[in-house]
Amino acid sequence: MQKRITEPCDLLDDNGLLTNPGYATRALWRYDRKKIKAGWYRIKEWDYYAILSMENGYGITFTMADLGYIGSAAVCWLDFNERTCQQLGTMSSLPMGKMGFPATPDNGEVAFADKKIKLKYNVSGSERIIRVDAPGFANERGDKGLKGELVLYQTPDMDSMVIATSWKENRRAFYYNQKTNCMPARGSIILGDRIYKFNPESCFGVLDWGRGFWTYKNRWYWGSASGLLKGHPFGWNIGYGFSDRSPATENMLFYKHKAHKLEEITFHIDTDNYLAPWRFTSSDGRFEMDFRPIIDRQTNMEIMFLKSIQHQVFGTFSGKAVLDDGTKLRVDNFLGFAEDVLNWW
Repeated sequence: MQKRITEPCDLLDDNGLLTNPGYATRALWRYDRKKIKAGWYRIKEWDYYAILSMENGYGITFTMADLGYIGSAAVCWLDFNERTCQQLGTMSSLPMGKMGFPATPDNGEVAFADKKIKLKYNVSGSERIIRVDAPGFANERGDKGLKGELVLYQTPDMDSMVIATSWKENRRAFYYNQKTNCMPARGSIILGDRIYKFNPESCFGVLDWGRGFWTYKNRWYWGSASGLLKGHPFGWNIGYGFSDRSPATENMLFYKHKAHKLEEITFHIDTDNYLAPWRFTSSDGRFEMDFRPIIDRQTNMEIMFLKSIQHQVFGTFSGKAVLDDGTKLRVDNFLGFAEDVLNWW
């Protein structure tokens, strides 16, 4: 039984517990960092964007996060033709909430700057503006420096996947997350002396906006895709393994910007070879896909008591998806990604 939230409410009560766990298609929960019953070192706030284009053969991702004891910013350039990715990341110590992540995904500004990278997000009205200047960025081809500005467009009629869930072992630990798919992107990225254009007719972005207090060790699975299907905006968010999902799953289709809720999804992965084909099945038979990997963006990080093993795999999906009214959609070589992440932090 999945619980849908339809009215605005406080995220946490005075005891630091979720007032109303479930899912929504808008960010209806009011987030207040001061109500979290945890030390500053346990609070996590992050904004992640991925903008991809199979037609152009390239994509880019941006990450900013405040993990309490570490702040981070990263940019990753993806070349689907060459099957390569190149990332530049940097960290700061003990941000403790000072990075100023907004309490809502609908507006606000957050920025990170050091010698390696300057990254800034600004959200106002229907526009999400991303500005980046990374002079230390270099790829295998020898291009040095990455900078540019991209604008993602999110109109008021666009549904999102929003979820608020907690952990069985500690109900004060919670996950509040919004995923917004199918946002057209416009702008350009300059990499070395090359200019890469992003046009809204072929380039689409996804936002992963999250706030929470996590337990120490977690493994999650997440998949996402955005694009056009026979000229109409289409995409999905799928995932599990992170927090207690008995109130709701985060599995959702988006067609013509409207949400269609799914039940359970299972990722079938060869964990000895993440570039081998994947398969996705669903408990309700409404999401059945094969996945052909192109790039494995692999990260292994270990700093004292912190550890992270990540495989974010970009590739193409083929299969079927079924809308709430029973309409069957056939998908062939649809660009997206899926990931398997194990964290101790």
